[in-house]
Amino acid sequence: MAKTVIKRVQHSTQEFNQEVKEVIRLGRYSGEGRRPMKVRMRSQVAVEEIMARKGKLANDVDHKEILIKRDMNLEKREKEEVLKSEAKEKKTRKGQR
Repeated sequence: MAKTVIKRVQHSTQEFNQEVKEVIRLGRYSGEGRRPMKVRMRSQVAVEEIMARKGKLANDVDHKEILIKRDMNLEKREKEEVLKSEAKEKKTRKGQR
């Protein structure tokens, strides 16, 4: 699955096997539902390209529900959560006017 998704967002001149360092399934297998995957790339350039082109998946019927996000440590996740809540608060205040 990771191979298919990465090929979909990667530039056609890049080779999948040269760019991907490892693919890890996170969480326990339960038989139902999906588990997230962590894909480690060999170069930052490949990461930046995939992050820039991940919007292509929204137009792809087969991969529409797949989300690509950067892996973040706890501190970064907490900062992002604060920013999201502040933005949500500003949006609701703006809507009340």
